[in-house]
Amino acid sequence: MTYAMHTAAERPDLWEKGIPSAEVWPEYNTHGDRLNVWWPHLDEELADYQFVLVDEDGEVVAEGHTAPLWWDGVDATLPDGIDAAIEQSFLRTRAGEPVNTLCALAAETPRSGRRRGLAAELLGAMRVIAERHGLARLVAPVRPSWKDRYPLTPIERYVRWRRSDGLLLDPWMRVHERLGARVSTPLPESMLITGSVGEWASWTGLAFPESGDYVFPEGLATVHIDVDKDLGTYWEPNVWMIHPELSRS
Repeated sequence: MTYAMHTAAERPDLWEKGIPSAEVWPEYNTHGDRLNVWWPHLDEELADYQFVLVDEDGEVVAEGHTAPLWWDGVDATLPDGIDAAIEQSFLRTRAGEPVNTLCALAAETPRSGRRRGLAAELLGAMRVIAERHGLARLVAPVRPSWKDRYPLTPIERYVRWRRSDGLLLDPWMRVHERLGARVSTPLPESMLITGSVGEWASWTGLAFPESGDYVFPEGLATVHIDVDKDLGTYWEPNVWMIHPELSRS
């Protein structure tokens, strides 16, 4: 199977078909406090950086979101997480400031019936986007796909786990590594999601009878519930993965 890549700018008709968020993410994950301020503007202001993959039958099978950053190549100066990364991108592009790095924000395929090989295809398309814009690097604040199996394990430890064959334990991180990426900075507080206790109950299907930290379905870490303040606070952990330097035209 071969796939064609089209940006939102090139084919707004295909972009509109897209992949519904409900088919990709657990409900709670669509309520980022800072991320959701910027997300709706990606295809308005950065349409050349958003894309879909289309199969041989003309069906949209995957969707990619990226944004350009400025990064000096030193791991310690990477943004503190996906919240900070997307904010930096919009502030720089709106101000007309230079960018040199592409940040992968999301690689979206429906959770049911995912097709083998699409993950690598999405990352390959992101490399094409970066090269088109003359960007030197591709970086990703990766949401590890198996971290929800180990929500109590600190992200700093989880991202170092490897299988007996030496490959990374996490499947999504492993896709990146197989394409030459290396594990960089763990991000214990990458994306902030807050909501009322009722909202968190709706998002997760759980009851929260008292204040405390709770494990919840598909959560990568625990959510802290404060019943007195009617507030649930969750920090989604990610990890920066750095791809090999790109060729620039």
